[in-house]
Amino acid sequence: MSAYAAPSEYETELLGSWINTEGQLTADDAWRRIDYLVTHALIRLASDASGWFTLYRDTSDGRYWELSYPHSDEAGGGPPRLAILSGDKITSRYSMI
Repeated sequence: MSAYAAPSEYETELLGSWINTEGQLTADDAWRRIDYLVTHALIRLASDASGWFTLYRDTSDGRYWELSYPHSDEAGGGPPRLAILSGDKITSRYSMI
């Protein structure tokens, strides 16, 4: 799938990871796609109080996506995760929505 492709209706999670090439860590295709989506294709709505979780909305289908960093112990929070978020989680984590 292209790094610039919008999420399909069947996708519910994108998980980035490191690629180790000759001792250099770089972002994989999923990571680059997440960066593209949150910068160009999704609308940022809110961040939680910690700043580690950010809520986005896909204008093409109305789904809510959450950007997080599940490996927060790594430098810069590690690889990103972009996942569909349910209504219950939205209201509990983002009180302003």
